[in-house]
Amino acid sequence: MPCRFTPRQFKRGNMHLLRKLSVVATLSIAATGLSGCAGIAFPGAIGFSSLYANTNGNNFINEQTKLGSKSSEGCVTSILGLITTGDAGVHETARKANISRVSHIDYRFENILGIYAKYCAIVYGE
Repeated sequence: MPCRFTPRQFKRGNMHLLRKLSVVATLSIAATGLSGCAGIAFPGAIGFSSLYANTNGNNFINEQTKLGSKSSEGCVTSILGLITTGDAGVHETARKANISRVSHIDYRFENILGIYAKYCAIVYGE
């Protein structure tokens, strides 16, 4: 059976296929890169969602624990998971309010379309 394509047509067809594949690959990479990864900057964050999240959580030492008379909040913000700033460490947050004994910790997480995310630790104690 003779070949239906001349070498020139065959080469042109392959170039067209390569062009299509390169467009698909570029769009796939762009979609992955722009899908929003800000929430990924806070692994283990409660209520992770790629569309919108605004959740709170807490970490009791025990059920009879009373909130302290002092409180302090430390936050970390992230943009696209590429730029992350702030300090939400419990030690530093307690130090800002002169808390020497931590009795309770609350957490707050907010994520908007994976573009902007904010994670806060609220420390209570004496």
